[in-house]
Amino acid sequence: MQSIKLVKRLEGLQTVESIQKKLNIARSTAIKYVHLLRKAGFVETTGGRQQPRFYRISASLSKEIGNPGMYDIINKYSPVKLRAIPTRIIGRRLTVEETLIRAIDSGEFRTILASLALFNHIKDWGLLYKFAKEKMVRRRTGALYDVTRKIIKTKKMDRRIYNKLLQAREKEKYIVKGLKSRDYKDIENRWGLYIPFNKADLLRFKE
Repeated sequence: MQSIKLVKRLEGLQTVESIQKKLNIARSTAIKYVHLLRKAGFVETTGGRQQPRFYRISASLSKEIGNPGMYDIINKYSPVKLRAIPTRIIGRRLTVEETLIRAIDSGEFRTILASLALFNHIKDWGLLYKFAKEKMVRRRTGALYDVTRKIIKTKKMDRRIYNKLLQAREKEKYIVKGLKSRDYKDIENRWGLYIPFNKADLLRFKE
C-alpha cells in the first residue's frame, strides 16, 4: 500500500489496535505500517512504558522531512500551480529531468501541463532520455517538448537526443487518455500520438 494512501486512511490519532481494526490486518502488519510511516515522516509517537502508545498520523508532518517531491519541484518552476500534495523524497533528491518524466508518466492533464515549464530547466538531455526510456515515454517527451517550444522560450534540446526520441518505438498513442488536440495536428502527425492540449490551455503560461 502506498504511503500517501495509507496516511489518508489512518489520518488522526491511532493505536496499533485501531490500525488493525481499521485496515483489517494482523498486529504484526499494523506495527510494520507504523514503522514505515514513521520512517517516511508521517508519524508522531506519544506515550509508552506505563502509558498507552498513541500515533498521530498526518500528511502535514512529512513537510519537514526528506527532499522536495514531484509536485514541489513543478510548483517551484511553473506558473501553472498544482494542489500541494505531500510527496517528500527520502534519501535522495529528484532532478528536474526525473521530475519531468514522472509528470509525463502520470497521465494527469494538469500535472503534465504544469510540468512543461521544466523543459526550460533541463541541464542534462541525456539524463532526460534515460528516464524517458525507463518509463517508456520517449515519444511523449519529444512531442511535449515541441509543444512547449511553441509557447515559451525553451533551451534547445541536443539534436542527437531529439532524434533518438523520434526514433523510439512505443505503442501508446495518448499522453492523456482520450484527449486529442485541435491545434497541434502537425506535432501529432510528426510523433504519431495525440497531444492533450489546445492553444487555450497553454495561455496559462502567458498570464
